[in-house]
Amino acid sequence: MRSRLALVLTSLLVLSAAWAVPSAASLRTPSWSWPLSPRPAVVRAFAKPAQKWKAGHRGIDLDCAKAQEIRAPAPGTVSHSGRVVDRGVITITTEDGFRTSFEPVVDQLPRGTHVTAGTVIARRDPELKHEGCASCLHWGVREGEEYINPLSLVGALRPSVLLPRSRDPGPGGRAWSGSVAPARPTL
Repeated sequence: MRSRLALVLTSLLVLSAAWAVPSAASLRTPSWSWPLSPRPAVVRAFAKPAQKWKAGHRGIDLDCAKAQEIRAPAPGTVSHSGRVVDRGVITITTEDGFRTSFEPVVDQLPRGTHVTAGTVIARRDPELKHEGCASCLHWGVREGEEYINPLSLVGALRPSVLLPRSRDPGPGGRAWSGSVAPARPTL
């Protein structure tokens, strides 16, 4: 009886651990490098639309000098190199399954070229403006068909921090935690 109970408890423990721990594939560890050097300022942030067809900003705009070299942020293969409407665009399908694109660019590597992180893949087009900035570079990343924030892949997003719930906001509305309530001022 004891061995059967031990077997059941061990099985439950293993199953609960499997349910509680996310798989290694679902954990994203930032491992990409910045496509510009030195590390650029973000001129316009990522703004995912509520629905795929609505307006948003499906990437980020980076401060960039005219004709500045753009480097591959991760190893992969150039899957698009050419013009889209009126601007040069280069897309790399990375070894970890993302598609990353840059625009407006010139002097792109040809389609099919294998690149390593840090390889110069293009230059910022010195002649074109990009939506309200003189020479910024647009950087987009897709995971499947979903656009994601490129900053999540270079470790530049601050993690969310959950603050403890306050039992009593106290004077001035400040939250507190712990087993002893803060002293209240006397009036």
